[in-house]
Amino acid sequence: MSDTHPSAASAAPAASAAPAASAASTTPQAPATTPAPTSTPVPGHKPQAPFTLAIDIGGTGLKASVLDATGAMVADRVVVKTTYPCPPSKMIDDLAALVAPLPPADRVSAGFPGMVRNGLVLSAPHFVTLHGPGTTIDPGLVKQWAAFDLAGALAARLGKPTRVANDADIQGAAVVKGKGLELVITLGTGVGTAFFYDGRLLPHLEFAHHPFLKGDTYNEQIGDAARKEIGNQRWNKRVRKAVATFRALSFFDHCYIGGGNAKKIHGTLGSDVSMVDNAAGILGGIRLWDESHIAV
Repeated sequence: MSDTHPSAASAAPAASAAPAASAASTTPQAPATTPAPTSTPVPGHKPQAPFTLAIDIGGTGLKASVLDATGAMVADRVVVKTTYPCPPSKMIDDLAALVAPLPPADRVSAGFPGMVRNGLVLSAPHFVTLHGPGTTIDPGLVKQWAAFDLAGALAARLGKPTRVANDADIQGAAVVKGKGLELVITLGTGVGTAFFYDGRLLPHLEFAHHPFLKGDTYNEQIGDAARKEIGNQRWNKRVRKAVATFRALSFFDHCYIGGGNAKKIHGTLGSDVSMVDNAAGILGGIRLWDESHIAV
């Protein structure tokens, strides 16, 4: 689900990756019990090492910040729009430019909107298109993204140990309580899902591409393109049906809904469903280094 690339001594670190610890030292580990991260820098808080550069890669935007060992942000988020076409080389360039103004970090976590295993991209549905989500797929981009070592490329460019996982997995790591079977659904450009059992991340499954209604996938029925096409009222009904389907499928103990479109949900979805801040896409980055949360 994730991967570590601790050796990048031959690469010239970006500004954000200026040494805060020896590159030859053992990979720093998060505390055994990681406190809940906070979404803004805390006045008067004394930052504690290790520092994690947390990156949230999205189909419409790229976001990043640096977190300390307690999960507190030590700098405000930096954000830029995702531009297309976006081959892997451009993505690495854009991310390096994005994080350059941020404080030094010891390690890097990145959430990616697709299937990621051992740091390799197995699917990149947004980035294989010519003009962004829902536009023409370019076979050349499909080839470039296939099995691309995103963790290795970021480690080499930034000069820091790097782990990469699906973005919903990382968002979930920031919000789950560690009690029973917990489902995280992200509603943004597309639809993301992550399952945790007693706080441990389970192997990622791309439910977004599974048939949901009338032969259409979850992405096609409740992704952002569908919301814009049918309007919020009808989209809300579909979201409720999707949650009910997941409830019947998994018997989850609790479900958390995040992502940019979570704020467009009206009313309650049940006592076993909670809305979470979209900043969790960054805040979960620290927990990608906490072995008590991630099953690999």
